[in-house]
Amino acid sequence: MKQFIVLGLGRFGSAVATTLVELGYEVLGVDSDPERVNSLKNKITETIEADISDERTLTELGAKNFDVAIVGVGSNLESSILTAIMLKEMGIKYIIAKAQNALHGRVLQKIGVDKVVFPERDMGIRIARSLITPNIEDYIELEPDYSVIEIKALPDFADKTLSELDLRTKYGINVLAIKRDHNFNISPGAKDVIKSGDFLIVIGDTKTITKLASKPNK
Repeated sequence: MKQFIVLGLGRFGSAVATTLVELGYEVLGVDSDPERVNSLKNKITETIEADISDERTLTELGAKNFDVAIVGVGSNLESSILTAIMLKEMGIKYIIAKAQNALHGRVLQKIGVDKVVFPERDMGIRIARSLITPNIEDYIELEPDYSVIEIKALPDFADKTLSELDLRTKYGINVLAIKRDHNFNISPGAKDVIKSGDFLIVIGDTKTITKLASKPNK
């Protein structure tokens, strides 16, 4: 089973750490703020109060033995970058780091961080999309122009099979799953029928899916 070390237990780091534990994984959380450490000591596998930008500290924590390292520091750019560099030099298999802005993100990518995330920006995008396109429930950006998006089935879709809708041919969109109430139909077939109120988890070009989801309800 993969083991995770989360360095920086602010809102982003603590959310990642607690969610991983809820999913059944072991997590070591590290932060220099004693209040943050104490608040999470009963919520994640282990918490330690320490300076994450100190190389000796990371060595003593055995950071190199973890499968994934998450750098949750965002406001202190120097600490974020130094920590990422040290983790890279230790040979961590996979490093994820939070970035405060585009420049910070580019620096993290240059030093070899495997995945750079922008929590505030991404949340802003999600909120904007939900305001402009209410039929979009959620989305995951795979690439700048390619996403997995959960959309509410349009009225035109009701009581039609996936074969009849033929979304792949018309829009280049593949339906990965159908969500009805709290149930998921994973990898639905051509004969599966869409009902009013269903949600479709689709994959394809972001602009195309957004345009489809923006069609006015009749």
